[in-house]
Amino acid sequence: MIKKVFLAVLTIGVLTASCSNDDNPIKTSRLTLNLDGLEALGSDFVYEGWIIVDGNPISTGTFSSVNFPQTFNVDKSDLNNATTFVLSIEPAIDPDPSPAATKILAGDFSGDEANVSSNGIVGDFSTSSGKYILATPTDADDTNEASGVWFLDNSSGSAVAGLDLPTLPDGWKYEGWVVFDGTPITTGTFTAIDAADDNAATSIFKGDAGNGPAYPGEDYLQNAPVGLTFPTDLKGKTIVVSVEPDPDNSAAPFTLKPLAHMVPGNAMNHRAIMMGDGPVKSLTGMVSR
Repeated sequence: MIKKVFLAVLTIGVLTASCSNDDNPIKTSRLTLNLDGLEALGSDFVYEGWIIVDGNPISTGTFSSVNFPQTFNVDKSDLNNATTFVLSIEPAIDPDPSPAATKILAGDFSGDEANVSSNGIVGDFSTSSGKYILATPTDADDTNEASGVWFLDNSSGSAVAGLDLPTLPDGWKYEGWVVFDGTPITTGTFTAIDAADDNAATSIFKGDAGNGPAYPGEDYLQNAPVGLTFPTDLKGKTIVVSVEPDPDNSAAPFTLKPLAHMVPGNAMNHRAIMMGDGPVKSLTGMVSR
């Protein structure tokens, strides 16, 4: 009899505990990301998703792989009440629980889906345009003018900004590039289209006679990387303007490349040349809950 009573009490205890757990389960829902065009960030940075609930960001998790779809378990109540999804680029070791300034995709939920894009949060490059000239103003030698590129327009007789690009938010910079037989070499990073770029005074490639005009650009005159020879001739090379995360741990162009152009074989030095659309002007995707 004692044994039967003990078993009955034990059974009641188990049922009570079970009911208690059922009353307070951990309730989560799945958030699925289908994003296009993202590139791997390397070991120093990760992507992190955020949902905006009552104006506050709540992390949905970090990821490094750019293969999609990817699914994350998120608090059900938070996900149901979320109005917006945002994707940011974060340090891999990040003591700050808030989103970084470098936000790359965003979109509002409509029902259970959010169409996300880089247009509204990085910039809309749909109408961006650019011009450049071939010149080497940082040295006193006029025999190598095809070895430099400067993003300015001198077609009116006076130099003005050659790029028409939107002002970037915090966490982003523009960067110019010349692609030498598949190898991109930077012209420097910049935020203003009508001012010298960040490496104007420190470039190892420019000449020794000065820093060049007050516009983004570069002279490739010395200290060529292994496999290249400077001075060179940029005709036939591809000029690119990309949008880069800041800070940036990669020596290669980021996925957003709003402007690009192959320098014509008959290009004339000191004459403004029109750029064309780059290969990636926006990033998009779908987020489902």
